[in-house]
Amino acid sequence: MPSRLPALLLVTILLGQLAAAEPAAQPPFLHPLFSDHMVLQRDKPIVVWGWTTPGAAVSVGLAGGSAQAVAGADGRWQATLPAMPAGGPHTLVIDGTEKRSIADVLIGDVWICSGQSNMEMSVVSCKDAKSEIAAAAGFPRLRHIRIDKTISPEPRAVPMTRGWTAASPATVGNWTAAGYFFGRDLLGHLDVPIGLVNATWGGTRVEAWTSREMVATLADGAKELAPLDELTQRFTELTRRRVEMQRDWDAGKAKLIALEQDAKHQAAMADPALDDSTWSEITTPSDWDSQGHRGVKGEAWYRKAVDIPEAWAGRDLELSPGAADEIETTFFNGEKVGATGAVQPFDSSAWNQQRSYTVPGRLVKAGRTRIAVRVANLVGEGGLRANGDANAMFLRPVGAAAADGISLAGTWRFSFTVRMVEPVNAGPNVASVLYNGMISPLLGFPVTGAIWYQGESNTPGAWAYRERFPAMINDWRARWGQGDFPFLWVQLAGFREPKTEPRPDAWAVLREAQERTLALKATGTALAIDVGDIKDIHPKDKQTLGARLALVARKVAYGEQLVFSGPRYAGMTVEGGAIRLRFDHVGGGLVAKDGELKRFAIAGADQTFVWAQARIDGDTVVVRADAVAAPVAVRYAFETNPAGANLCNREGLPASPFRTDEWPVPTQPKP
Repeated sequence: MPSRLPALLLVTILLGQLAAAEPAAQPPFLHPLFSDHMVLQRDKPIVVWGWTTPGAAVSVGLAGGSAQAVAGADGRWQATLPAMPAGGPHTLVIDGTEKRSIADVLIGDVWICSGQSNMEMSVVSCKDAKSEIAAAAGFPRLRHIRIDKTISPEPRAVPMTRGWTAASPATVGNWTAAGYFFGRDLLGHLDVPIGLVNATWGGTRVEAWTSREMVATLADGAKELAPLDELTQRFTELTRRRVEMQRDWDAGKAKLIALEQDAKHQAAMADPALDDSTWSEITTPSDWDSQGHRGVKGEAWYRKAVDIPEAWAGRDLELSPGAADEIETTFFNGEKVGATGAVQPFDSSAWNQQRSYTVPGRLVKAGRTRIAVRVANLVGEGGLRANGDANAMFLRPVGAAAADGISLAGTWRFSFTVRMVEPVNAGPNVASVLYNGMISPLLGFPVTGAIWYQGESNTPGAWAYRERFPAMINDWRARWGQGDFPFLWVQLAGFREPKTEPRPDAWAVLREAQERTLALKATGTALAIDVGDIKDIHPKDKQTLGARLALVARKVAYGEQLVFSGPRYAGMTVEGGAIRLRFDHVGGGLVAKDGELKRFAIAGADQTFVWAQARIDGDTVVVRADAVAAPVAVRYAFETNPAGANLCNREGLPASPFRTDEWPVPTQPKP
């Protein structure tokens, strides 16, 4: 069935995110996946490879075993050692035209961790980040390697990476959070070393992670590949332009870091006497990208004059500039009253945090005063966004009611002190470019399986995901040559305000496509509808998701007999004015968490859904509504944010969203 995804415009090729996209240099003697602190896959032949002079001999030794290789005409050599059980540490020794000694090598299970920003999201950005990072000292056998963001028009053999690291409070802050918590749980249950290969890029579509050959087989595959052909022709030019702009970016970032430490600069910009009459104006809450500064990063200052009532003089005030993107420092009448985040080292957790600071009474005088806010931004849109909530920006006496405060939303004076534009490059959402740059270089490295968190960027074409997602899985499996290795994923989390009426949307359709993909062998999914965030597409509770993924892995990858899934719809029967639903994976039984069942909808032949009453009857659920005398279909949690959906099994695992009908849904092509 043809896809309704729009054709990619050339702009997506020219205005991508910062990436390492230079053509590969002379291939190295040893593949970069082999570095100190690495994990090699247990119970599978250990393959080691690299490049050297054609015809040269190479020997490889590990834990008393050895293997020999001779480089082929293309210079590539490969040695295969016998499979080994979990253990270590060992030293891997390679001897040929060069010599290498790789220390602290563990034998265990290796998992690919891939997808978009919710898999990329780091531990430092998650809930309880400080305590979680401190606790990493207890997991030295958990290891991580990040594959640098790399776009390539052709498959690469060598990944861009800085090597493996072992878990410690000094390292895990920048690891994939979902992967870290997944690996930590597996380590605890299996007692074998776990290696995490982090190949992620925020905001990316599944087509970018799929090989050209597989994309060509998809509906509208030729349309998807047209931008890749354009990129191939222009790659050299784009790379040259990126290198030039990178110099400017680096200079701007250095200035940004310097100004962050420059107290005199900040005092001058916050000085109430500063003449800001020539500054431009900007409206809050809103990002500056949407107000004429699209794509600009750097440092900007906001200034606003407010009149302090006589009754406030000498009282402590609460000052909230709302949520900023990303780093912010706030001044009241020239005095610093609070700050969140830092550019160096970059604190991504500052993004989207609501700010609230206390202004000491000694600074509060009746009459005109100035509020100044410094905002520094390196990723995404910048500015005083306050999540679009004008009520989040205010000044009022501590403890006073909201109605008694002064709104800080509206017009501010605005000026950039550092303007930076990300280097021009190929966009990461051209078909196959991330497969080429970040997955292809991993092929041949034995793994246990893969975990995946992606789909948000495919919601505009959610119906097509039912073809494209399984195609990518099959593509990876075929190219790895390990058969149907376990492939697990996170179902999309709840996001945005819940609907007041039961209407389907693209997010529900994409979740349905994820659910349908379970038809593939050795697959599994972890639900996230109950751990989402209304205002944040990046929920901070990655601990729950990691634990659920590990639970699925214990069943799918390791064959444990345990309850690993919440209830899944298995069938229905109409019983007069009600519909009885049957489920698989009921575990210890069905339960309604926190009260009566919610987010069930029912419809008759007119296909008009209304909210329904639902009750548990043994291992079934009976659904009815007074307004639907002759019901035909039921839907459950079939929406972007099914907040309150509470059907679970006694093990606490949520039921997967579903529908019993096959009526037309958003993004589905017309017959």
